[in-house]
Amino acid sequence: MMDFERTPASLAILGIIVVVSFLALRVSPGLLERNLLRPYWMLRKKTYDTLVTCGFVHGDFGHLFFNALTLFFFGPNLEYRIGTVKFVALYFIGLLVSSLGTVWKHRGDPNYASLGASGAILAILFAHILYFPTSMIYLFFAIPIPSWLFAIGYLAYSKWASKHSRDNINHDAHLDGALTGVLFVAATDFQVWSRALRAIMNAVGF
Repeated sequence: MMDFERTPASLAILGIIVVVSFLALRVSPGLLERNLLRPYWMLRKKTYDTLVTCGFVHGDFGHLFFNALTLFFFGPNLEYRIGTVKFVALYFIGLLVSSLGTVWKHRGDPNYASLGASGAILAILFAHILYFPTSMIYLFFAIPIPSWLFAIGYLAYSKWASKHSRDNINHDAHLDGALTGVLFVAATDFQVWSRALRAIMNAVGF
């Protein structure tokens, strides 16, 4: 459970995402339209704020649910471990890096738009995996899989999907966010990498 006094950022970010996304989906559709990240038009209209504000609106309640659920389960534990300041820095760096990657890839497409907190959420999730590599992630809420194994599979799938998938999911943002989480931990607490490797080797019997 969340300890609101010890993990205030997780609660605050989660609350803002849920409230703003609900308002955009049910009360004020213009709020969603205004905060879409449109790379082609952002560069021309100078709507640079959407690099960040796009992460507080979602395209549907399913999208919102999975992002909110991931933040709820992994955010507080990570925030408690690394501290609120580093947690907030990681969240917004993950959001900004994934948005900038989206802008670079789609800068010439006037019809492309992106939204959602997935890049930031993946940064949080993958940092959490490095700190707790042998914890379990329940795939489809039922299948337990070690975090480190999930990370390998997810990165491989996201790389493949970014080139071959034809759905409406911004797989590049997911990949950028995940890698941001990994690199953030390397830059701020490099010893975690060696501890994670030792934990994984012990778990597999080496």
